[in-house]
Amino acid sequence: MAKIDLEKSKNQDEMKLQLARLQHRLQKIYLGGGEKKIDKQHQKGKMTARERINHLIDEGSKFMEIGAFAGYDMYKEHGGCPAGGVIVGIGYVRGRQCVIVANDATVKAGAWFPITGKKNLRAQEIAMENRLPIIYLVDSAGVYLPMQDEIFPDKEHFGRIFRNNARMSSMGIPQIAAIMGSCVAGGAYLPIMSDEALIVEGTGSIFLAGPYLVKAAIGENVDKETLGGATTQTEISGVTDYKMPDDETCLDTIKDLMDKIGHFPKAGFDRTEAIAPKFDPQEIYSIFPAEATKPYKTIDILKRLVDDSKLTFYKKGYGETILCAYARIDGWSVGIVANNREVVKNKKGEMQFGGVIYSDSADKAARFIMNCNQKKIPLVFLHDVTGFMVGKRSEHGGIIKDGAKMVNAVANSTVPKFSIIMGNSYGAGNYAMCGKAYDPRLIVAWPTAKVAVMGGSQAAKVLTQIQMSSFKAKGQEPSQEEADELFNKIKDRYDNQTTPYYAAARLWVDAIIDPLDTREVISMGIEAANNAEVERFNVGVLQT
Repeated sequence: MAKIDLEKSKNQDEMKLQLARLQHRLQKIYLGGGEKKIDKQHQKGKMTARERINHLIDEGSKFMEIGAFAGYDMYKEHGGCPAGGVIVGIGYVRGRQCVIVANDATVKAGAWFPITGKKNLRAQEIAMENRLPIIYLVDSAGVYLPMQDEIFPDKEHFGRIFRNNARMSSMGIPQIAAIMGSCVAGGAYLPIMSDEALIVEGTGSIFLAGPYLVKAAIGENVDKETLGGATTQTEISGVTDYKMPDDETCLDTIKDLMDKIGHFPKAGFDRTEAIAPKFDPQEIYSIFPAEATKPYKTIDILKRLVDDSKLTFYKKGYGETILCAYARIDGWSVGIVANNREVVKNKKGEMQFGGVIYSDSADKAARFIMNCNQKKIPLVFLHDVTGFMVGKRSEHGGIIKDGAKMVNAVANSTVPKFSIIMGNSYGAGNYAMCGKAYDPRLIVAWPTAKVAVMGGSQAAKVLTQIQMSSFKAKGQEPSQEEADELFNKIKDRYDNQTTPYYAAARLWVDAIIDPLDTREVISMGIEAANNAEVERFNVGVLQT
């Protein structure tokens, strides 16, 4: 018993250490371009992006930030780009859930890096998938010119944002834009392609070319206010709809506009009164292992996430390396697909490794996913998967075919999907468990998450063997010391690339969260998804 308690204590200490590291990094990110840049914003009479959002959302309400780690540890040669230079999230304005996008002018004057464009597109994707109103708080100098070739011309680059403006307009999704600082060149189309545009007097400006470019292009001398300030664009050109005296009034007016928006038909996901889990969610810290290779009972995690700790398991005694269950989270009906990390013995007496997807578990999960689509139940995937089972027996048993069934069901699923990466999410297991490529409405990671083709040690062994064979083919015979040095070098690089921070920096996940926030993230996500009606499920060529 003492040994078990010691193990739990070790797990808890490691999780708290990871969470402390997470909070430390977030606090630094929240400063954007730094305190001096924040002071300069205030001296101009402007709020910062985060202050604007705090003023806009309902007091005491939750703001779910998306992509706080976007750009993390990237663009070092350009001075970095905290949060991708734009704050994005789902919040509540006058009781209405909406997507909010706010340029952070403390980061390179709000200029668009490649990751900035990707993050803006993710915000629009969330709005379109869930039919959520979207609010843009514009304060940007436009494309970051030293990297223009990585942000300007491609399908998923800057121009796609205006295409999405037009698509959302045709879909009837409300878009409100506030010009609260610079809005120049191609970026000027975003607010004007929105339904309504506000502009702040004295600080807001919008034009296709600023004074310097106008001078260079046609030799005309004109100041910024005359060219595209609030008075010009509301009273002369009529480009914008509302002239606001300051940031506060502008944000308050957006609240009034949001208050009048009509409502769309709901998807009709079932919800009852929420019940807290019977088992203390705090115990997740001590249950989840400090070492990623150690087995644990995933059911113990589930009982601390779902309402009343109550689960109705589907095919409980079959395909036990995946758990499939109906439950409720914050009152919402959900279907849970979770990797079971226990080592189990199947009915043939064969040992099955926890976290590995076998043929029977893939078949079970595929059928469960189809059932949830049939009954219009949102799906929640909880990842701790090392991949599909390999070897002669698995191949002879048709693991590829059974894996394809599961991937097909996930790909064709029309009910909203939510992915929580608790631990490992490796290889095709990431795909089968609804990784980013399979359109989860939200995908978040715990600090313990790892996302890669395979684990660092396995990858380093494979790559080292290949490199050693290459040396031998050339007549060279490396020493064991050289082999070990190569192994460690590859492993260190690979381990760095599997961290949740590496994934979040590139928006492979939307956020890194405290495990205790998992229920809230899923609940807010389903609430958002409930705004968009669900299409009919078609499994395509799936063989049952």
